[in-house]
Amino acid sequence: MLDHGPGDVRFFDRVAPLYDRLMPAARAAPLADALAVSRRPVRTVLDVAGGTGRAARTLSGLVGGADPDDEVARGRVVVLDRSREMLRVARSRDHECVAADAGHLPVPDDAVDAVTVVDALHHVRDQRALVREARRAVAPGGVVVVADFDPTTVRGRALVAAERHVGFDSVFSTPDDLARFLEREGLEGRVVEPGFGYVVVGRVPA
Repeated sequence: MLDHGPGDVRFFDRVAPLYDRLMPAARAAPLADALAVSRRPVRTVLDVAGGTGRAARTLSGLVGGADPDDEVARGRVVVLDRSREMLRVARSRDHECVAADAGHLPVPDDAVDAVTVVDALHHVRDQRALVREARRAVAPGGVVVVADFDPTTVRGRALVAAERHVGFDSVFSTPDDLARFLEREGLEGRVVEPGFGYVVVGRVPA
């Protein structure tokens, strides 16, 4: 059995060239609904644990103004990840990337309109540190968006078993538990989409 801990990047370094063939594209509709909870225009997004830019490709079409030629209104999505091989793939697709740890976001306070974590929170070693850093980085009225998997569903139980089989020690939450967790960290949490692949948003108080 492989010896991966939560947040361990070795597995993702190995699978980076094939990752996008194995994973479907990030779903635009629930992410758009979550970003719409923001009380400020969403033009700058930090996609934490964003890997190959799989979610960033979707997010790029959801942020910014209506005119792509307007330099002020144009959206900006930055992919942050610890796996340099995943980021190598993202850069080859022209995504702006930063190699960094999810618990220490290399941005000033109130620097972005949204932080997203798509299908990756369960791999993060210190989820509280990530959420606290995201709250610090997001400007008042902006949002922290988390898409993840409900371990209490049929497919969720299968996913938990599969990740344990390959050596991960992933930590999953139900959507309601995650919304309450965001509330305890000072965000206005709500479930945007329930189900196996759910989306929860926490808005930073204005």
